[in-house]
Amino acid sequence: MRLIIFSALALVWQFAMAETVQVKYGGVISLDAFACADVDEGSDVSRICYDKAERYMVIRLKATYYHYCDIDAATVHGLQAARSKRQFFESRIRGSGADGPFDCRTHPVPKKYRQ
Repeated sequence: MRLIIFSALALVWQFAMAETVQVKYGGVISLDAFACADVDEGSDVSRICYDKAERYMVIRLKATYYHYCDIDAATVHGLQAARSKRQFFESRIRGSGADGPFDCRTHPVPKKYRQ
């Protein structure tokens, strides 16, 4: 009986400690499966999180998180390595017009992150 109670408490504790973020146009998601890196370059890009298995990126611009779907690891690595992350983001990820090359309105959000 104690083992069951302890296991249940450990599970609740783990869930309580999981980091979640509110993604604009995407709802609340857990960052447990993401590799996240804080950015300190003085631009409005302040955090980049990537779930390589799902090809799904979450990026914090100023204080808001946005998501990008079906984005390859090489593009995310390029963003992380770029001298100007904002410039790389604007030219290679965000795109222009109604949607960009990785816009979640035209590329499916991975099933595990759908609301």
